[in-house]
Amino acid sequence: MARESKKAKAERLSGILEALDREYGTDLRCYLNHETPWQLLFSTIMSAQCTDARVNMVTEKLYKKYPDLKAFAEADLEELKRDIYQTGFYNNKARNIIACARVLLEEYGGEVPSDIDELTKLPGVGRKTANVIRGNVYGIPSIVVDTHVKRISRKLGITDTDDPTKAEFELMDILPEDHWILWNIDLITLGRTICQAQRPDCGHCFLREYCPSAEK
Repeated sequence: MARESKKAKAERLSGILEALDREYGTDLRCYLNHETPWQLLFSTIMSAQCTDARVNMVTEKLYKKYPDLKAFAEADLEELKRDIYQTGFYNNKARNIIACARVLLEEYGGEVPSDIDELTKLPGVGRKTANVIRGNVYGIPSIVVDTHVKRISRKLGITDTDDPTKAEFELMDILPEDHWILWNIDLITLGRTICQAQRPDCGHCFLREYCPSAEK
């Protein structure tokens, strides 16, 4: 594909966003089941290197066993490891969840902060997790760069980096704010159904005409 002008890229992106809106709508949706901000926070921590479906299976029982932050703060580490074993990397996740519960109680009065700098101070919370909370809990325009977003944004020629933080800021520069949260939601759906990492179905993709990777 020939080098694309800034104007042409903006026009192509506009077409991509319109196609995504037509296909998936513009309603905000979260794939991690939760009833409280801290539940979404802990579920997002557990979702690292794990599917949302498996996390939801685990948390269905987990949040009944540990109904509040105090229960997690006082949890036995080894027992919590067993409780979340199926999510993988359970050693670090269990430590971070207990530590995070304690910090939220001791320093934030049990409330999950909305400020990204405060969020990323919490144990086990990076920019991805922080932006999930900001976008889904507080409605703050935020871009969540997970594996689907990073991969498909590159395939579409919207970003050109493998670094999640750089990709986040590249997307912030080019995407309209009203699609920051939707970009993650829509690309997760696209990545799970049509544009799968190992078996992209370009022939049936509604973004084919806008995707430089579809030519290959």
